[in-house]
Amino acid sequence: MAVPAAVVGVLVWQGAGGSGGDGGDAAAVTSSASPTGRSGTLLDDGIPGDVEPTAPAPGSGPLTGRVVVIDPGHNTRNHLHTSEINQQVQIGPTRKECDTTGTATNDGYAEARFTLDVSHRLRDLLKKEGATVTLTQDDDRPFGPCVDERARIGNRAKADAVVSVHADGSAVGNRGFHVILPGLVKGGGADTTPIVGPSRDLGEHIAGRFAAVTGSAPSNYIGDGTGLDVRKDLGGLNLSTVPKVFVECGNMRDPKDAALLTSAEWRQKAARGLAEGISGYLVR
Repeated sequence: MAVPAAVVGVLVWQGAGGSGGDGGDAAAVTSSASPTGRSGTLLDDGIPGDVEPTAPAPGSGPLTGRVVVIDPGHNTRNHLHTSEINQQVQIGPTRKECDTTGTATNDGYAEARFTLDVSHRLRDLLKKEGATVTLTQDDDRPFGPCVDERARIGNRAKADAVVSVHADGSAVGNRGFHVILPGLVKGGGADTTPIVGPSRDLGEHIAGRFAAVTGSAPSNYIGDGTGLDVRKDLGGLNLSTVPKVFVECGNMRDPKDAALLTSAEWRQKAARGLAEGISGYLVR
């Protein structure tokens, strides 16, 4: 069963697809994972290499003129605002929680910290290639944003590509990454018809480069070995009007995957795999 976002403690969701992207099942983040600043750095947690959120000046390169929105999943402070993130928002034909806390490793390294660190690294790589990059959140707000707002940020930016960065919270033994693609959803203000094809193209480029650069295999529990999964229950995808995918970079609840996710060297590889996949999609 899923752990409600309102629960804060050491309970752990052990089902497949644990972090679930936006509003999915999640492990509660422990109080030891409380943030101390905008960079998301925690005190004495033993996790090295978090990237400070100072963005470089845009460079010039193959991505000049292209707009990329990076969506760091969850928020390091969501666990302090459970009533707010439990509020229901429209995600198309159905409604869902504004956001969730996200999952964490057994040692308390929060998904929200992981996603922000990888997003900073990815932003820096894309800017060096000339892209205009926007983050949906940079640890600069008390919670969220809600999943519908995350979609609107990409839409308003008229992004050429949007990538939502996550890590899963599944059972031990479930390993590898997968890229979540939007399914065909119509109703409730959502119509993914124009983005289903381009988003799959984006997702396939990312899956290929992510595997090549990180050395990680596609998920052994979702996607039948393809590293791709189609979902219709994620507001960030349902409400997007521009090509968008979610990337579950690994399973935080599996010790072997967790060893990768907590490595600064591997997180840089993850960011590079994402950047190369995005670039391959945009420059053809």
